[in-house]
Amino acid sequence: MSAVWIEQDPTPASSDRRIERENHKLEKRLCRLVGQAIGDYNMIEQGDKVMVCLSGGKDSYALLDVLLKLQRRAPVDFEIVAVNLDQKQPGFPAHVLPDYLKALGVSFHIEEQDTYSIVKDKIPEGKTMCSLCSRLRRGILYRVADELGATKIALGHHRDDMLQTLFLNMFFGGKLKGMPPKLVSDDGRHMVIRPLAYVNETDLVRWAEVQAFPIIPCTLCGSQENLQRKQVGAMLKDWERRFPGRLDNMLHALQNVVPSHLADASLYDFKGLAAHGEPDPQGDRAFDPEDLPADAALPALQIIRM
Repeated sequence: MSAVWIEQDPTPASSDRRIERENHKLEKRLCRLVGQAIGDYNMIEQGDKVMVCLSGGKDSYALLDVLLKLQRRAPVDFEIVAVNLDQKQPGFPAHVLPDYLKALGVSFHIEEQDTYSIVKDKIPEGKTMCSLCSRLRRGILYRVADELGATKIALGHHRDDMLQTLFLNMFFGGKLKGMPPKLVSDDGRHMVIRPLAYVNETDLVRWAEVQAFPIIPCTLCGSQENLQRKQVGAMLKDWERRFPGRLDNMLHALQNVVPSHLADASLYDFKGLAAHGEPDPQGDRAFDPEDLPADAALPALQIIRM
């Protein structure tokens, strides 16, 4: 009698192995994308002291976690110090981060500043608090970086944050401006890096669950459901759900800017533009769906009609 192969329900052991494999693939992807971003933008160099800003949210936990993993096999030596700004929000569990960081064995500093009272006093009820809050945090973190001798300030903004900022500036600021992976502060003294620039938020949500990070919600802005950033974020998630890969394409677009095909006269000399009898290497045609393969034309048309 010939053997008959019958697909059986997975045993708990095989199910556990499958989950373990998926988690391992996720970890490898996170490390690869963070390592790629660091390399592409030369974010971390030999001898750097990287100040990782830890808020208690999933993104900053993941940032610290991945950087610690990469530190062990990086081609350069660098230090890591985790910094949390305790803004004295009511009910903030002040013990959570110190306990977590002590168990992790990483150097850390907790900065206590009552920015909560300042924001509540200055911002009328119902108005968005994020702008003032972020300015206060930024100034404090720059000072702490100086005091600790940090050469780089690492923030936990990811791909989706960068794209949200791009649309917020377009919709409400009238600027084609995003959130760069690396920048120098306005005073020229501090270097800010965003190693999660290539990482999507969905992967960070999953990794937070896998690692069981002790998440601390922000009670200051977390309850502001009408924030424009949340609305733009919902729009982007809907696009990605209906058209998978769109957000990655948008990230690539930020890395492939053609000033001659925009309209900023300060970046391109439109007034002095003249025909010179030689082909333009950037091309003079706008995007045309007909240039795409047949199987890609329909999604492209759908994107244009949005």
